Amino acid sequence: MPDERKREETMMTDIGKNGQRTEETKGVWTFRDKSLSYQNRTLVMGILNVTMDSFSDGGSYYTPELALACALEMEKDGVDIIDIGAESTRPGAEAISADEELSRLIPALKLISQYVSVPISVDTYKSKTAREALAFGASIVNDVWGLMYDPDMAKVVSENNAGLVLMANYTDPKIFKKEGAIVENCRAFFEMGMKKAQEAGIPMSNILFDPGIGFGTETDESIELIRNTSYFQKHGYPILVGASRKRFVGATLGGVPVEDRDAGTLSVSCYCAKEHAAAVRVHDVHGTVQGMKMWQALEG
Repeated sequence: MPDERKREETMMTDIGKNGQRTEETKGVWTFRDKSLSYQNRTLVMGILNVTMDSFSDGGSYYTPELALACALEMEKDGVDIIDIGAESTRPGAEAISADEELSRLIPALKLISQYVSVPISVDTYKSKTAREALAFGASIVNDVWGLMYDPDMAKVVSENNAGLVLMANYTDPKIFKKEGAIVENCRAFFEMGMKKAQEAGIPMSNILFDPGIGFGTETDESIELIRNTSYFQKHGYPILVGASRKRFVGATLGGVPVEDRDAGTLSVSCYCAKEHAAAVRVHDVHGTVQGMKMWQALEG
């Protein structure tokens, strides 16, 4: 297994200075009555889209029954969290209302929550959707706007003691203007989001931070963010990397299409595990779990 003392040493300090991440919660993601440790290994979050237009698997799991079958398969394959999304956030995707998002999400969520035991995350940036999802079986909110889009999102997360994935997003200069080095931009976004979380009373142990791969980043910037996983960890931001099948993987591998990017994604996931990321978010749960177990065995 990887050097666990080194892994814990990377989970320090800036957030801890605020007194909100203790020795007991370091390396543990806590929310509601649940806790997931990432001290010994990187967690795997599985992507389940109940949309018709997601860039990779749109339409594959559009009905509640198909979504349930996928969720059960992920659980059998060893997933730690299932992340359900009902609105595509791919570049150029058309925004939908919260009501439409809920009409897709809630039937699948109700069914899945009856049959799976792993925590369920909802991929949304709308507080109305998050509130309803948390009432029907979700326990984590994965916000692609890192609390910066919907002014009520932080309150909803706090009131429900939910887990939070706080993602940096560089696609709208009215919300965040990207200037200069991407790593510093990412850290600045994290600091803005963390301030909102603290003001709302969200414990830091409830939060993982996503550097926003593909959300306004070029290929070289995406790679730079991943290379700096340990940098973010050392500054108190436990990192979840969502690189699965994204454009930078295809570009790096010479233009391979979306359906051929799982091997490249697995390389990213193993690198993130080496850099002690808290979690990776992937489409191919089976391949990722097996590949990362093999990597851990080889690391010794």
